[in-house]
Amino acid sequence: MDKLSNLALLAQMLEGAEKNIQSARQLLREIIGESGGAMPKAVDKAKILSIGAISGGGKVIEGVFDGQNMMGPDGKKYPVPANYASKSKLVEGDVLKLTISDDGSFIYKQIGPVERKKMIGILTQGERGDYRVITEGKTHKVLLASLTYYKAEPGDEVTIVVPKDQESEWAAVENVIKKAGDNSENAEAGEDKNSSDLDQDLELSGE
Repeated sequence: MDKLSNLALLAQMLEGAEKNIQSARQLLREIIGESGGAMPKAVDKAKILSIGAISGGGKVIEGVFDGQNMMGPDGKKYPVPANYASKSKLVEGDVLKLTISDDGSFIYKQIGPVERKKMIGILTQGERGDYRVITEGKTHKVLLASLTYYKAEPGDEVTIVVPKDQESEWAAVENVIKKAGDNSENAEAGEDKNSSDLDQDLELSGE
């Protein structure tokens, strides 16, 4: 077999191996997503994901959203813009793809959402200024960007989104119902509101 034939065979074998690895990763994602019980730590779930290079420089990293950041398979935390996480209603366990261009720009895309459920609770504020939603005897942290968007205040009724059948520390805000006696405008917002903020936050300059 001549040299060109060997190279073609090698390329074919590598392509097949890459496809098998991708299929195996997808199967692992599905198994983790369907296993139920306690939510695997984002850092552990991220270990099965990948880091790759892109043409023209830069790289693509797959990771897991932990409520605030994306945990990469390299164990690093990658900042996720709060407005993007809020508008996309990301929840713990969602698989994200981060493209880091050669100029340091960050572009996120959700590629593996976990199953979700909605719950209704009451918004509270702790002594340290952190916000939580109390529902069914549990509390969930929520992003300040979500509350600002809906003009939420302590005592308001909040619809949150959490992973289905899995424990989570953080929740996404679906909507807010203002408490009785509040004369401010209804917190329910249109989809186009703050869209410019979302577009700006889709690209986050890296260091």
